[in-house]
Amino acid sequence: MSILQKLVLASGSPRRIELLQQAGIEPDRVLPADVDETPLRAEHPRSLAKRLSKEKAEKALASLSTEDDYAPGFVLAADTVVAVGRRILPKAETLDDASNCLGLLSGRSHRVYSGICLITPGGKLRQRLVETRVRFKRLPRDEINAYVASGEWRGKAGGYAVQGLAGSFVVKLVGSYTNVVGLPLYETVALLNGEGFKVHASWASARP
Repeated sequence: MSILQKLVLASGSPRRIELLQQAGIEPDRVLPADVDETPLRAEHPRSLAKRLSKEKAEKALASLSTEDDYAPGFVLAADTVVAVGRRILPKAETLDDASNCLGLLSGRSHRVYSGICLITPGGKLRQRLVETRVRFKRLPRDEINAYVASGEWRGKAGGYAVQGLAGSFVVKLVGSYTNVVGLPLYETVALLNGEGFKVHASWASARP
């Protein structure tokens, strides 16, 4: 693979890795970039998603530049934010986080925003923002408790994983499904292709 075709994913999310692999993209390196994800005062959810994806990409690039064997490639980062109106829901880390999120989402519509940031080998920074609208059914307390007991919510924005048990909560979804999983594939592939990363180059070798 040429230097320019190298891809660094600035995320350790198994979901994002799996989604890239689904599109035939195998990152050359996974380099999680931890940043402070605390929203700024009065920050809109969409602005937060864009800002954090940019900060993650830039932090990963800075980390790479200190390595002796660093060679320019593409750096891809993403951040997903779940919000009810302007209220940003946390990435659930505790039982109370998950229970509170699900209680808030019960019977209501919410929005899932993903910011994507790509830094090219030439240093250009490109961003996209993707929005999906999701409506949940009304969740009885025993169903919330059962889902919380499953542990699927841990580390998930909004306290749920749509690709798992929580898929049964969804009454309506408008927009990108993969965005809700954690990485909007259409927009990510379009961004990579548009900047010269040959996404389809390995497709022929992936035939069963």
